Amino acid sequence: MLYWLTEFSDGGDVFNLFRYITFRAGMAFFTALVFGFIFGLPLINLLRRRQGKGQPIRDDGPQTHFAKAGTPTMGGLLILSALLFSTLLWARLDNPYVWIVLGVTFSFGLIGFADDYAKVSKQNTKGVSSKLRFALGLVIAAVACTAAAWSHPADLSYNLALPVFKNTLIHLGWFFVPFGMVVIVGSANAVNLTDGLDGLAIMPVMIAAGTLGVISYVVGNYNYTEYLGVHFVPGTGELLIFTAALFGGGLGFLWYNAPPAAVFMGDTGSLALGGALGAIAVCTKHEIVLAIVGGLFVVEALSVIIQVLYFKRTGRRVFLMAPIHHHFEKKGWAEPQIVIRFWIISLILALIGLATLKLR
Repeated sequence: MLYWLTEFSDGGDVFNLFRYITFRAGMAFFTALVFGFIFGLPLINLLRRRQGKGQPIRDDGPQTHFAKAGTPTMGGLLILSALLFSTLLWARLDNPYVWIVLGVTFSFGLIGFADDYAKVSKQNTKGVSSKLRFALGLVIAAVACTAAAWSHPADLSYNLALPVFKNTLIHLGWFFVPFGMVVIVGSANAVNLTDGLDGLAIMPVMIAAGTLGVISYVVGNYNYTEYLGVHFVPGTGELLIFTAALFGGGLGFLWYNAPPAAVFMGDTGSLALGGALGAIAVCTKHEIVLAIVGGLFVVEALSVIIQVLYFKRTGRRVFLMAPIHHHFEKKGWAEPQIVIRFWIISLILALIGLATLKLR
């Protein structure tokens, strides 16, 4: 929104700063961070009053989780509010990619909110039907992927770009849309599965978002794409502002979500943020790199798939409990130990993902 102030610039004054994506990204980060600190505690108090018993705890979960009974959920509202306010304030609102990612984020957030509300009001862990959630997610992702394909340059539209093999494009045609749907819906549900311990999901989301933000800025800058040999996707640089706002809002939330959590993210946050990561990857043509950067989420989702399929086939379990972070809990790892080690893994995977920009 504030980009319009550049109209008052003669090229040598303070208004000229608003032309720079990096300046606006920095301001978006601080705006979202301050927003989180200011409104975090009032929101938590409101959720605590409204929800009473808080998020219901699974009966078959680790015994240590029963101590968390009464903790309010829907803390994702804090992240999404900070993210929306900051992005709308600092991003160029004539950029289609900004609206595609915002649309996916807040549409998935609404699905998550409905699910959290159902769980809290009924005081059970079932919530909204998984089939309905999945179907709605597919519809949202289909619209987003179609819009992204229309927004991409003609030589990239409906094509799949490969990391490392940078001159290679695989033309998917209209299959690009269902492929992108899998990326977005898969990312949303993978982050949702990861959100099972205090602070476990938010930091890897922030790390992945920061990495994708750098990638967005690089592929949206012609000089950088020429130097690195990656595909130029004009306009994606504005997504750095969205990811900076997500990082700031995420830090504000983590202040209250750090063990022992004063509030849980809930599906409101995890589905929204996971969908956002998938949408950014589709917009920047880095869908495969997302699988590297978000490798922790991939492993969490695969652990559930493997557990379910193996149990149906043999009646036995591969893991003591799925998702895999619960497996380590059952093995006796302390919750902070699991969380911090998973953060380290996420950071390593993010650096590997960034390295694909340089590798040829």
